[in-house]
Amino acid sequence: MTAYDQARLSIDKAHAADPTKTETSLAAELVYADRVEAWVARLVPDAPHHLLLAARCQHLERFLTPRSTFPEGKVGYLQWRKSLYQKQAVRARELVLEAGLPEAQADDIARWVSKTDLKKDAGSQALEDAAVLVFLENEIGTFAAQHADYPKEKFVDILLKTWRKLSPVAQAHALQLDLPPAIADLVREAVS
Repeated sequence: MTAYDQARLSIDKAHAADPTKTETSLAAELVYADRVEAWVARLVPDAPHHLLLAARCQHLERFLTPRSTFPEGKVGYLQWRKSLYQKQAVRARELVLEAGLPEAQADDIARWVSKTDLKKDAGSQALEDAAVLVFLENEIGTFAAQHADYPKEKFVDILLKTWRKLSPVAQAHALQLDLPPAIADLVREAVS
């Protein structure tokens, strides 16, 4: 077994501990990891193996740090998210080093997972693009339902901020997604 294969197994073992299960009884983190990795592979066809590993670490052990452990509101949300990026980066680096990946690749993975230098670092941007595309493709309907009290303008603002995070290539993919009609209308309004 290669170091890459061992690292992938270790990452997926960590994901499997997620107590949240999908309708098919899989750990939610495993399903999410598959989706992010698939988008990175699509966005970066010649992606190195360690970039695909980083993609699988996008939500690594996120379940260990619930959102409720940080204050409510935007400031608390941003603190939580920044904390997650750092914890996930450290944990990803540990797992891939234990599996035998070279230190330089482990450092790349940690940098990408921590979202360091978005827009400047191609690996970090690929992970951000993939995460946003997974959100738009698979999660936005649930998000909208959970926040049905938001006024339309707030949704449009959220979508616009999300849109600005994407690279031009990812924006083109986002426009091709089969979104629910009401969400598609909001996306069109946000990006026009």
